[in-house]
Amino acid sequence: MLQGKKILLGISGSIAAYKSAVLVRLLVKAGAEVKVIMTPAAANFIGPLTLSTLSKNEVLSELSENSSWANHVMLGRWADVMLIAPLSCNSLAKMANGLCDNLLMAVYLSATCPVVAAPAMDEDMWHHPSTRSNLQKIQSFGNHIIPVENGELASGLTGDGRMAEPENIVKWLEGFFLRTNELKGKKVLVTAGPTYEAIDPVRFIGNHSSGKMGIAIANECKNRGAEVTLVVGPVSQTLNGEYNTIKVTSAAEMYEACMKVFPGVDIAVMSAAVADYTITRPSNEKIKKNTDELVLELKKTADILKTLGEKKKAGQFIAGFALETNNEKEFALKKLHSKNADMIVLNSLNDEGAGFGHSTNKITIFDKGGNEYHFDTKSKTAIAADIVNTILKISHA
Repeated sequence: MLQGKKILLGISGSIAAYKSAVLVRLLVKAGAEVKVIMTPAAANFIGPLTLSTLSKNEVLSELSENSSWANHVMLGRWADVMLIAPLSCNSLAKMANGLCDNLLMAVYLSATCPVVAAPAMDEDMWHHPSTRSNLQKIQSFGNHIIPVENGELASGLTGDGRMAEPENIVKWLEGFFLRTNELKGKKVLVTAGPTYEAIDPVRFIGNHSSGKMGIAIANECKNRGAEVTLVVGPVSQTLNGEYNTIKVTSAAEMYEACMKVFPGVDIAVMSAAVADYTITRPSNEKIKKNTDELVLELKKTADILKTLGEKKKAGQFIAGFALETNNEKEFALKKLHSKNADMIVLNSLNDEGAGFGHSTNKITIFDKGGNEYHFDTKSKTAIAADIVNTILKISHA
């Protein structure tokens, strides 16, 4: 599975760097082409000569040396995957905050390939709230995390934080490349974010959707080989330039975009928080504060999910979302059947860490066959993988 794959291995300053020699050897043995980047601190734990000998490529650690320049942009474009192993607590913090003070961070920030990290640190550092926050943050950027293992640590303690063994990292990568082909040849439509319904030129009706969940789903589908179109409302999050993005503002604009794209897609994931009502007669000028009360007349917006359900052809798959505050299951199932969707993803605002604005989510999925799939609170990137896995499971059943 790794035959011919180009793997860019980044090594940061951790005692677990000694495992990098074994990791490089296993990757090369599996048929991968490996290039290595080290932080200056990593050289305190393992020598560049060992890694260059095993990888059969020069090991890079400086942005420039003498008159030569390490082209960090091309390194990030050369690789099929960038693997950072070990990822130290310090380098994790730099990734989370966009710091760029060494070659490894420069390559990471300019990489166009998927980025995978295998953290390594002592147990107390691993469980510290700032570390948990940084992990969630880099996952929200679309990066992947190989879980740490429980075992003997450099401090002499035994616990969580030990970097995954090289053999397990190789197995993870094999599974990753297998997943990247799961949606190859498929076209996917994803909606994300809120819609803004104009009251006048400066005011609108909207909601608190950040678009994080839909964007994570779009990234996950793209990483699995799909041709993705993202129809997205007003969001502040940086969007992946590797798929087709259609930016909209209102529910009507989102409706029109979806109607144009949907006939040619295999899968549609409607995760946007589309306004149910819009202003009947928005003002062309700013409404002045001349009265104690202002009455707005509203009308229903076009139901995108229901319309797609009516237009759905054989072989097309539609996933909808339901954000509920009460009678969650009842309303989700009603939406599933009334909209002719193939599955509904339920968010409950009663669940801690779920809903608008969070980097985490907790969901339950219902399908037309009466099955329920429960997923505990985790990052929206991880939840996106759960959603795509469930789509594949249901559609292949």
